[in-house]
Amino acid sequence: MRDLSAAHAEAFLEMMSAERGAAKNTLVSYEKDLEELRSFLMTRQVSMTAASSADLQAFLGHMAKEGYKASSQARRLSAIRQFYKFLYADNIRTDDPSGILDAPKKSRTLPKTLSEAETSRLITLAAEEARVPGDNRLDKLRMLALLELCYATGMRVSELVSLPARVLGENGRFLIIRGKGAKERLVPLTRAAIEAVAAYGEELRKIHGDKEFAFLFPANSATGYLPRQIFARDLKSLGARAGIRAASLSPHVIRHAFASHLLANGADLRAVQELLGHSDISTTQIYTHVLDEKLRDLVQTHHPLAKATKNRE
Repeated sequence: MRDLSAAHAEAFLEMMSAERGAAKNTLVSYEKDLEELRSFLMTRQVSMTAASSADLQAFLGHMAKEGYKASSQARRLSAIRQFYKFLYADNIRTDDPSGILDAPKKSRTLPKTLSEAETSRLITLAAEEARVPGDNRLDKLRMLALLELCYATGMRVSELVSLPARVLGENGRFLIIRGKGAKERLVPLTRAAIEAVAAYGEELRKIHGDKEFAFLFPANSATGYLPRQIFARDLKSLGARAGIRAASLSPHVIRHAFASHLLANGADLRAVQELLGHSDISTTQIYTHVLDEKLRDLVQTHHPLAKATKNRE
């Protein structure tokens, strides 16, 4: 860069280093970002010091067309904004053309989930293994209880593994869960979950007698209850035996399946929000996007017009 814009860019980088203490990698990135902007503006026969808001917006649009990720666009926009603020502060420009630019919207990653068939296969296998007698039957019954509770209630894994032992004596159709911010919520239990917890509790008493535990799933750990990492590890192992990829399975995926399957079967979004313990309904709405994706795939796969379009391509 040899023109006047290059000199201003160099002065900007020196200021970022001397006054802001910017790291070397940051300065290298800013220099690269401004060079990309300068090269683009040259195609419009505009210098960086004379660029308008429309010119800068066109650069952002160019990046989007070139397939830049939203995070990459956002980084370049940050460099651009700081550069033009510098020009304005040093009276090189009388305005800041970057002030009205909109930040690129980051796409929200859809949560991983399981189909109803996969979830059924997973639970069925856990139940079959729990019926087999052996030294590790308590572990198998514990897995079944964890899985049934998680899928029946949509509990967070931290809420699940730390359930109090008094759950065994309640024998009710509802659980009171203490969630984030110590907020309590009431969730219903399925008959399968109640039976799985009862069978696990019976085996626990058979092995430990009248020994009292503070937690439903006790363990020799710092907290006194089953570490969530152990549950996650055992769940992946169960999934592998059920033909489900380990990478696509975790306790949180079971929570996602709970919400997605409820909505797919007509549940009210507000009700699902309450069951999940979300303070903001926008967090729950992400599951409607999962359904939108599945419905779109369904149409593309099975609609006769969609098939005809593919055949013409």
